[in-house]
Amino acid sequence: MTARTDKNTIRLFNGKDLANWVFHLKDPSVDPSIVFQVQNGVIHIKGDPFGYMRTADPYSEYILHVEYRWPSEATNSGIFIHALPPDSIWLKTFECQLKAGNAGDFVCMSGATMNEKKDKSIVVAKMAASSEKPVGEWNTVEITCKSNTIEVSVNGVLQNKATGISHSKGHICLQSEGKDIEFRNVYLTKLPQARRK
Repeated sequence: MTARTDKNTIRLFNGKDLANWVFHLKDPSVDPSIVFQVQNGVIHIKGDPFGYMRTADPYSEYILHVEYRWPSEATNSGIFIHALPPDSIWLKTFECQLKAGNAGDFVCMSGATMNEKKDKSIVVAKMAASSEKPVGEWNTVEITCKSNTIEVSVNGVLQNKATGISHSKGHICLQSEGKDIEFRNVYLTKLPQARRK
C-alpha cells in the first residue's frame, strides 16, 4: 500500500525503498536495482540504460510535487504524466521535460495530444525563461493535473500549460535517460474531484 500522510496526500516515495514502483529498461538483461537506488533517503537514477520507474497505480486529478537535482552534471531526464500501458520505452504519455535549460517543456509521446501541439512537432516549449537552479541544488517541480489540463511550475514559475489533452489518467514515471539524476519528496495531493471518488 502506498504511504499516505493524510487522507488527501499520497507519498509515492517513502524515503526508504522503492516499494510500489515498477521498473522498465530498454535492456531487459540489466538488473533494475543497479539503475534505480535509494541512497540517504534520495532516489538515485544512473541514467544508463534508458528506461523509467513508474507508479504501480494510475492516478488522475492531483498536484504532483517532485524535487530533483543533478549531482554532478546538468543533463537530461523527465517526468511522465498519464503514462498508459503497455510498458515501453516510448509510452503513450506526456513528458514534463527536465533536460537542462528546457525544464518545463512538454513532449507528447506515442500519439498523446494536446491543443498546444502544432503540426508534426511533439514538443511544446515552455513559456518563460529557465527557472532551473545550478548543478547540485534542488529544484522543485509541481504538476497540476485537472480534468483535461496539465500545468507545470519549476521553482515557483509557471512554465507550461496544456489544454484539451487526449487522456487524463495514467501512471507517473521518473525517467532514466543518459546520466545521473536524484529525486526526493515525491508525493501527490488529490484534488477535490478525486477526493469524492
